[in-house]
Amino acid sequence: MNPLACILFSSFLFINCGKMQQVKSISTSELSILLSKEKIQLIDVRTPKEIEGGFIETALFMNYFDVHFVETLVSKLDKNKAIYIYCQSGRRSEKAVKKILEKGYEAYTILGGYKQWKQEN
Repeated sequence: MNPLACILFSSFLFINCGKMQQVKSISTSELSILLSKEKIQLIDVRTPKEIEGGFIETALFMNYFDVHFVETLVSKLDKNKAIYIYCQSGRRSEKAVKKILEKGYEAYTILGGYKQWKQEN
């Protein structure tokens, strides 16, 4: 590869790395404290079948696998408030947070998801 191409490619990688935002998270015990103090934007991104097994009372349900997930979600959220997202174990919520961060929202994933919440509450 010619030197100029290497420099351009390296610059592209460096610039794009700066745009990536790190996913922030909170524990289920921190979530409990938040829920006791104020009304928060809490999103459950599990499937309807998973929700049948229980949910956190104040959560808004938005199936992560819905084709219009992001568009529907952002239409229902206040961009001036943080968003807290959980799924069954934490993997989907992390992916959902990444998508929401791209739209300019402040978002957090709940570590351990609903499984952890259920164990502690």
